[in-house]
Amino acid sequence: MRILSGIQPSGIPHIGNYFGMMKNAVELQQKGEAFLFIADYHSLTTTPDPQALRDLVKNMAIDFLACGIDPEKTVFFRQSDVPQVTELTWILNCFTSTGLLERAHSFKDKVAKGFVPNNGLFSYPVLMASDILLYDANLVPVGKDQKQHLEITRDIAQSFNHKHGETLTIPEADIRNDVAVIPGVDGQKMSKSYNNTIAIFGGKKAIRKQVMSIVTDSLSLEEPKDPTDCNVVKLYKLFATAEEVAALEDKYRGGNFGYGHAKQELFEKMWDYFEPMRERREALENDLDYVEDILKAGAQRANEVANQTMDRVRHAVGLR
Repeated sequence: MRILSGIQPSGIPHIGNYFGMMKNAVELQQKGEAFLFIADYHSLTTTPDPQALRDLVKNMAIDFLACGIDPEKTVFFRQSDVPQVTELTWILNCFTSTGLLERAHSFKDKVAKGFVPNNGLFSYPVLMASDILLYDANLVPVGKDQKQHLEITRDIAQSFNHKHGETLTIPEADIRNDVAVIPGVDGQKMSKSYNNTIAIFGGKKAIRKQVMSIVTDSLSLEEPKDPTDCNVVKLYKLFATAEEVAALEDKYRGGNFGYGHAKQELFEKMWDYFEPMRERREALENDLDYVEDILKAGAQRANEVANQTMDRVRHAVGLR
């Protein structure tokens, strides 16, 4: 079984990134042949500063390695180091209706929020399909917000195979409902777009400030509180044992326990949880040649698989 994941290099990773994708990627490398890429082509839809993009990619590589990606078990590479993905994207564009892309939720949401769309943003699902189909991926871990894009990938692949025979592997989605949505400090889904994140790397004072900014109700210290719909408790559950969660919930219901106390307990759990990863990250920052060697080795393996897929696709459409 080949498992494929990709993530855009968009800055310091937050708790939502870690539990929504990064932790899952680390676990899945024990279950099959794992491919993981840094989606720098996708980042171009927002036309970032070139040097800023290079720095984001470098830091994303360091972050994933620090969080447990093992280059002996995962093919880890930059998306742009396998340019065949752009060739496949063009070919698949010619098999994809504009109506299918117009129905994409992410595109409609961005337009509704005032984004001025470019064609890259519009055809984002086709590049995502190419990312998956180029490597004959069997399983693709995705969040609920990306589920439709995987369905589009399957539609495109099935349409291509219907016309040209069994050329492309049809992938399945792996959706982890238990951590599908991680709340941000404002209660919405944690996202850099909403500026509501809690970083996993950075200074202790800055991260504690983010935790202490989590929005709660206005009940006083003395009053009992309901833990069932509290964002502090929801985040605490990510780091604590069942017994620790039960103890925190009892404090809520007993009164004389403020949200500030709960946030401090959350911060301490969080800080201890990521301590080994912070140490690994510091070591990697001091050995950037090692990080680059890992990405180059991953790209070499990814290119080998991509070339096999493109040989089939080119033959199928008459380019060879």
